[in-house]
Amino acid sequence: YMGAVGSSRVMCDNVPGLVSRQRQLCRRHPEAMLSIGRGVAAWTAECQHQFRRHRWDCNALERGQRLLSRVLLRSSRESAFVHAISSAGVVFAITRACSQGELKSCSCDPKKKGSARDSKGHFDWGGCSDNVDYGVKFARAFVDAKERKGKDARALMNLHNNRAGRKAVKRFLQQECKCHGVSGSCTLRTCWLAMADFRKTGDYLWKKYNGAIQVVMNQDGTGFTVANKRFKKPTKNDLVYFESSPDYCIRDRDVGSLGTAGRVCNQTSRGMDSCEVMCCGRGYDTSRVSRMTKCECKFHWCCAVRCQDCLEVVDIHTCKAPKSAAWISRT
Repeated sequence: YMGAVGSSRVMCDNVPGLVSRQRQLCRRHPEAMLSIGRGVAAWTAECQHQFRRHRWDCNALERGQRLLSRVLLRSSRESAFVHAISSAGVVFAITRACSQGELKSCSCDPKKKGSARDSKGHFDWGGCSDNVDYGVKFARAFVDAKERKGKDARALMNLHNNRAGRKAVKRFLQQECKCHGVSGSCTLRTCWLAMADFRKTGDYLWKKYNGAIQVVMNQDGTGFTVANKRFKKPTKNDLVYFESSPDYCIRDRDVGSLGTAGRVCNQTSRGMDSCEVMCCGRGYDTSRVSRMTKCECKFHWCCAVRCQDCLEVVDIHTCKAPKSAAWISRT
């Protein structure tokens, strides 16, 4: 795109939804926008994976920004998770781009030099340690820019959850080492720090979503206090929210709900993906379908697995639509 327009200013001025501070960062670091795009793809896929068995399945993201913005306008658990995972996605993508030499403004972690010691003995820093501190710094400046314009409760909530997402990526930095020596012995080791797969961050934030803490603003408007005194005060790693989630059973523009009509449910489950819960008590339709699957797989020395194609007949259960399946909008 930039090659076509020849100017980062033109590109950045035409990206919809950016506030002025984000446009400034875009003009200063135009090559970072491609990485941010990858980050958006990563966190969107992760959000959909984590919510795949729930009534709200994060697929509102694929139906346009307007529907997603309805979700984010509410101060719900889902909004808290989206802010955290999206902030984490930007950290992950920018850090990865630094390590791969795609950004002019950063490279491998410059602090990981010389020798160090761990439980296995001495080692030398080498390779390319992921520069997650730069990723966090850039994500803080870019993602938080929208919230820093406001001083209201929702802005403070979003800033808190954005930070929790950034911290989650850094939590899973892991040391990797390579041995140098006779016959691969570890008399000499070279080590570096690498980010774990983004799924670990997603799984961690999913647990934080399930344990998210409902809060209210404190009297001076500078922070939070728990809505229910029986619960612990949220830490910087916890997700926080203000208002209860809708049930997401029916199509409702005002809350960003696509409803559950037509969603596949699990007849034998007792969890959130069960037909009773997913279909909100409306019942479900069953259709018998045929599909090809791999079967009778055998391992052949060395080193291949060969399978046959088998025709399998399965029952698919999908939630019935409510009597009125049209969009509900209270505006």
